Amino acid sequence: MDAHEPSPDADSEDGPTPTVAEAVVDAMLDRGVDTVFGIPGKQTLPLNRALADRDARFVVARHETAVTHQAWGYAETSDADGMAATCVVPGPGDTNAMNGLKNAANDCVPLLHLAVETERSVRGGDGIHETPPETYDTVVKENVLVDSPAGAVPAVAEAIRTAREHPQGPVRVGIPKDVLASRTRQPAVGDRDPTPSPAPPAEAVSEAAALLDDAATPVVLAGGGVRRSGASDALRSVAEGLDAPVVTTYKGKGTLPESHPLSAGVLCGGASTELRDLLAGADVGLVVGSDLDAVATASWSVSMPETLAHVTLDGDDIGFGYEADLGVVADADRFLRALDERLTEGAIGGGTESGVRSGAERAESVRAADRERFAALTEAADDRDDGGETADPRRLRSVEVLSAVRDAVPEEAVVTADAGGFRLWTLVSFPASGPRSYVNPGSWATMGTGLPSAIGAKLANPDRDVVALTGDGGLMMCVHELHTLASEGIDVTVVALNNDDYAIISEEASRSYGFPDASYGWQETGLDLVAVASGMGVPAERVRDRDAVAEAVERARDRDGPALVEVVTDPTEPQASEWMTGRLPDE
Repeated sequence: MDAHEPSPDADSEDGPTPTVAEAVVDAMLDRGVDTVFGIPGKQTLPLNRALADRDARFVVARHETAVTHQAWGYAETSDADGMAATCVVPGPGDTNAMNGLKNAANDCVPLLHLAVETERSVRGGDGIHETPPETYDTVVKENVLVDSPAGAVPAVAEAIRTAREHPQGPVRVGIPKDVLASRTRQPAVGDRDPTPSPAPPAEAVSEAAALLDDAATPVVLAGGGVRRSGASDALRSVAEGLDAPVVTTYKGKGTLPESHPLSAGVLCGGASTELRDLLAGADVGLVVGSDLDAVATASWSVSMPETLAHVTLDGDDIGFGYEADLGVVADADRFLRALDERLTEGAIGGGTESGVRSGAERAESVRAADRERFAALTEAADDRDDGGETADPRRLRSVEVLSAVRDAVPEEAVVTADAGGFRLWTLVSFPASGPRSYVNPGSWATMGTGLPSAIGAKLANPDRDVVALTGDGGLMMCVHELHTLASEGIDVTVVALNNDDYAIISEEASRSYGFPDASYGWQETGLDLVAVASGMGVPAERVRDRDAVAEAVERARDRDGPALVEVVTDPTEPQASEWMTGRLPDE
């Protein structure tokens, strides 16, 4: 034992001193973290024993890439400070989990990542799976290495607080296996609440009010910060007070329910020309809870309103891509509530001019144009069908599949969407019903998140329907988690749009680089997702007909347990980024 290391306490009359692993789990449970996603290894067994003894939920995944996305989905669909933990072995397990850690960091989503480190006695000597702890510094909000056995509980308690403090994010705590197994008495740790997010200065609210006071065509652009701060109610109230259409970023989708008359759509790679024109044509824009990143704004090529107020938690984001007439570093909810108070006091109120359409009319004009584009896409597909008794049914377009799924899924259900080509169609055509009812990755845009995040969402919301939307490409990057669904008995409905192609890549390769069509597809060796799912214990069925989609989804939802619906779709359908910004066929 090192001279500087405290000796384990002797056993007391009440029994042996708890192991560090037991004390760590108790600290997690005391702070509301009772669900852990992971893959057990010899290094993690002290924690697994402690979790099992305390009836904490440990979900055994099939690959470490999934576990952090499962915890990400758990937090994205939880209220307030709801979060989960992950637990992996060092080296390969930890590096596999980095993908989801980076996704959570970009999306400002809290989670506790417990990484069991190489024993201290062999550190530096290429022990099994050994990786320098600093490897993970850039993919988490904070990275902590526990060296002293007495420091484990303080580190975990502080990590949970840090993860929940805005801007939220994942925190990694590395604890060597020998520390976890030791019986070192842990110090008492007093509770310390996360530091409150900054309130807006009163003068900044007044200046924003002044900018909006006489606006004839205001617009609000809401980002993921509205979601994370729980500001949806304040967003709706402000938008209604201003009579302003609301555009969201991909991470802000659902912060204003898309059934609301002021909802105008999602700014993303598939955003329509009409939505972009709405933003460009507004005289004053209020951007709240968004960093206006390169993904949402097509590398800042989207034109913003003439006058711009930008509210975000990171001052470095203000003025980075767009000049702001007013920049405010503040919490989205606190800013919107302060602005709303001004509205209710009559200080501001969406000035209108003769001949200027209302906010609802301007929002509806965008939605109507989008519907026209969706209809034209379906009609174009119908025109290609030559009919005949022997002809194969035409492959479906994503928008008509998503429309049928929306009809079959209750408004209160949680829907998770994977990345990939179909995600843009989902963003622009699948209405989200609320901020905790829709999950998709942000600027990290990693594929293979749809199913794992649905697993996390179901654990966080056991009484709600959970539906995972994915493509065949994204599903194959996490297909192992179908077995997790079956083995853990997690009631998730998976809807997989299968076009046997990395179609978004094939389309660009053909259009811009002269590759043959479907260069990155596998139609000659078609993927049978029904067989794959059935082989993992998940009941599945395949549908090809538009009218059969909703009924198949309803049957899957009615099952007591997981189920998969495979929908055969068209690999040659236009990509959303092209169709939604191009001229319609009759123009």
